[in-house]
Amino acid sequence: MNQDYIKPDVWSIIEEGFDKERVKSSESLFSMGNGAMGQRANFEEKYTGHTFQGSYIAGVYYPDKTRVGWWKNGYPEYFAKVLNAPNWIGIDVRINGEYLDLNTCKAVSGYRRELNMKEGWYQRSFEAVLPNNIKITVKATRFLSLAFNEIGAIAYEVTPLEIDAEVIFEPYLDSGITNEDSNWDDKFWNTTSITAEGGQAFIEAHTMKTNFATCTFMQSQLIYNGEVTIQTPVESKTEFLVKHSYVQHVKKGETVALHKFGGYTVDRNHKPLELIKAAKTALKKVLDLGFDALLDTQKLAWANIWEMSDITIVGDVKAQQGIRFNIFQLNQTYLGTDSRLNIGPKGFTGEKYGGSTYWDTEAYCIPFYMATKEPKVARNLLEYRYNHLEKAIENAQKLGFSKGAALYPMVTMNGEECHNEWEITFEEIHRNGAIAFAIYNYYRYTGDYTYIPEMGLEVLIGIARFWHQRATFSTQKDKYVILGVTGPNEYENNVNNNWYTNYLAKWCITYTLEQLQKVKEGYSDDYHRIIGVTKLNDTELEKWAVVAGNMYFPFSKEHGIYLQQDGFLDKELIPVANLPKSQRPINQKWSWDRILRSPYIKQADTLQGFYLFEDQFSIEALEKHFDFYEPFTVHESSLSPCVHSIQASKLNRMQQAYMFYLRTSRLDLDDYNKEVEEGLHITSMAGTWMSIVEGFGGMRVVKDKLSFTPRIPEQWEAYSFKINFRNRILKVAVSQKETKFQLEGAEETSIRVNGKRVVIAPNKETVVSN
Repeated sequence: MNQDYIKPDVWSIIEEGFDKERVKSSESLFSMGNGAMGQRANFEEKYTGHTFQGSYIAGVYYPDKTRVGWWKNGYPEYFAKVLNAPNWIGIDVRINGEYLDLNTCKAVSGYRRELNMKEGWYQRSFEAVLPNNIKITVKATRFLSLAFNEIGAIAYEVTPLEIDAEVIFEPYLDSGITNEDSNWDDKFWNTTSITAEGGQAFIEAHTMKTNFATCTFMQSQLIYNGEVTIQTPVESKTEFLVKHSYVQHVKKGETVALHKFGGYTVDRNHKPLELIKAAKTALKKVLDLGFDALLDTQKLAWANIWEMSDITIVGDVKAQQGIRFNIFQLNQTYLGTDSRLNIGPKGFTGEKYGGSTYWDTEAYCIPFYMATKEPKVARNLLEYRYNHLEKAIENAQKLGFSKGAALYPMVTMNGEECHNEWEITFEEIHRNGAIAFAIYNYYRYTGDYTYIPEMGLEVLIGIARFWHQRATFSTQKDKYVILGVTGPNEYENNVNNNWYTNYLAKWCITYTLEQLQKVKEGYSDDYHRIIGVTKLNDTELEKWAVVAGNMYFPFSKEHGIYLQQDGFLDKELIPVANLPKSQRPINQKWSWDRILRSPYIKQADTLQGFYLFEDQFSIEALEKHFDFYEPFTVHESSLSPCVHSIQASKLNRMQQAYMFYLRTSRLDLDDYNKEVEEGLHITSMAGTWMSIVEGFGGMRVVKDKLSFTPRIPEQWEAYSFKINFRNRILKVAVSQKETKFQLEGAEETSIRVNGKRVVIAPNKETVVSN
């Protein structure tokens, strides 16, 4: 049974009623971020129940020493921890001397929390009876500013209901924090100074080993009956904590509020010795504005984001809520303003999957950012990989590869591999291909070829060299084989000739050879520079071509399909539908040995190849492979349902496509995988966007032109989306009977709809019957 306590709403995530068992799940679901920092939806006030406290600063990490049972040569030295940062949101609240703590209150009623995605704020409200029998109402509103991304703001309001009361607010900063997960219980932070002056407070701390210098800061205002109360707070400090105390006698029925402004300055953006100065500058800007005006800037910033990225769905509230939740969280995680950053699989919502960068970025996220932002945003993600090329070459050297072969890491913060499971670190090498495909995909979509001669070709050469060296010639098969790998299906380790991996290897080499020729003919200066840097020669290129032209692909004549890997048909092929529900999810019920021997597929594997390279296979081939592999797929990866939804749409199996869409869009909201308390699945959320735009909308780029095959689930009345294609904004609106296109700008363009050419005039609606 999936969780279902989130109320359906088209623009908000809403929880009603206080349940201690849901606190950690809701901390994930109501998380906030602004691209530079983020936090789980922890309570501001004291809470002694079960909670997962988490605040995070983009790009700040700790290299926790790898912990494994048996060390193997080539293991990464560390596992990069996404660090729980010093806490700035805390506000202890005392009413007539009694701490407010929802875990110890005699009664809690009217509890409601809302994450307003349209305007970018989070709010809790409730009525509580404290152990001293005082009855109060509380309303707390919080947001992380997009306009001033070092700043977050809280408005915390308390109203005594039955008697006058003394209300004490104690806003604090705390650097005595720990991570939920630590390999060796290391101390991650070193607090270097705690200062409080003039109502402001600062904690300077740096990370151990990586030495990221940070300043956590705060300043508060006390407001009584709508008026700012000039009050110098009482200060107190301990080794890791600084606290201010504000006291107000409040009459029954009247409201006292604390407006707290806080956040982080970091040495990634400021000189280490000027972090407090930078914090003071940031505080002055927002205090001059005040909470309400700052909130107005937040609403405007989100309105601008939604203007381009919103997807509307008419007639299905849960589906609408799901897609907006996904788009909202993607924009909270990454806005494309800093090329040093990337999109972590948990974003700012949890600590699992240390590191900030997986192949998810290239395979799933880049299409979303290409279509909903300026091209520079997606290019920044590609530049991120170029900047890590030397580290990728070092990673390959550690595994025995040479001459500039590059293996991009499975997990990284700075280009070094920091994933410590051997079957992933050494064997899930298909990640290399996703990066090459993203380069191809970026050019195909944006028409911007400049990245390839300037940076991308060097990346492609390193990847092609890796595939050439990783392949082995089999005299028995008279083909090149790739042994000992893990494909996208991580429920199969150390297999030979994973079809998807072999196909990617062949494609990467072929594509690199094509780009070398193109750059040679059109960008001779770049070509000669690159040849000089890489020491590439014709003999090496000839060897590449031999490998690509003679790659082995396991195939079953009996079934007429490519096999996921050698020996797949040796398994006991029992469909997932025949598994008892009590055995699901198998990753929580079965031993790893049993999973490895089973036919069950965690996520699209062979079908991942059919998704990326669909133009190289017929619709009949897709159908045959989909019908064979999907029944064995347990979809226990967040990256699985979206690919299957897109392919079901292409096969015009709309009910199946719709069910997969609901699963990907509400994966976290409904907690399909029973793990949302650990954090959200951020990178797969881009797949939700793809399942509508590429799946139901059927959007493709064919011969430099947009192509659409619009379809619509029977549960929907209509849906619409916008895309930025080569700096032209196109709105697509699909109903049960027709599809409408609207083009912004001054020039007409031609597209294909259901295989037919359609000319779209600017600022005029073009209607095509479905």
